[in-house]
Amino acid sequence: MSPNPFTNRRARRSARRWAIEAALAVFVAAGLVFGLSNAGSVAAQAPAAAPAPSGTKSSQRAYDAQTAASNPATPGLVQPIPFNHAIHATDFKIDCLYCHSGTDKARVAGVPSVEVCMGCHAQFGGDLEGVQTLTKHWNEKQPVAWDQIYRLPEYVKFRHNRHVAFGVTCQRCHGPVETMDKVQLTKDTIWWPWLLPSTKPQMGWCINCHRQNQASQDCLTCHY
Repeated sequence: MSPNPFTNRRARRSARRWAIEAALAVFVAAGLVFGLSNAGSVAAQAPAAAPAPSGTKSSQRAYDAQTAASNPATPGLVQPIPFNHAIHATDFKIDCLYCHSGTDKARVAGVPSVEVCMGCHAQFGGDLEGVQTLTKHWNEKQPVAWDQIYRLPEYVKFRHNRHVAFGVTCQRCHGPVETMDKVQLTKDTIWWPWLLPSTKPQMGWCINCHRQNQASQDCLTCHY
């Protein structure tokens, strides 16, 4: 019985396919072994990842403002973050109510939240030490422990919103904040006809302002 030519042809094709697949398997295995054995050296030769861009460098004015606000010789308290009112209020023309929002509606003025500050400084100022401290508070979800400058006795009920509604400027009580590197108590003394002084923010100073502006001088206006 003569062999079937079609059967022999299929056998040869199967053998050839098996040989090719076996060669490919050996090649792939060799490549994996080589890659694993040289992974350490390849990683060592790879260049280090470039640092994230730090953004635009702050101006010299910004550095000078930070230095002035952190300088113990500058009048005023050194705060946890060297915030400079002069550069914010004068150079950048930021309105008081933008940071101290709600002052025209609430009794107390309060201080801006870290979120308000980061609304601007997430975009610029990252090379300043003060902004880096601010960012650290933001990342750790911690408020800034500002040192209080103005503090009236508990029995004095001073309402910011009523004064703002009447048109009293911030500078009337707080002085020219827009020129200050650090907020500080500003001196202002008035003399009564009987030659007794009253210094801001003493009661006599406030009563004198109320008299000048035809505001109530009733005791219950401030003490209730």
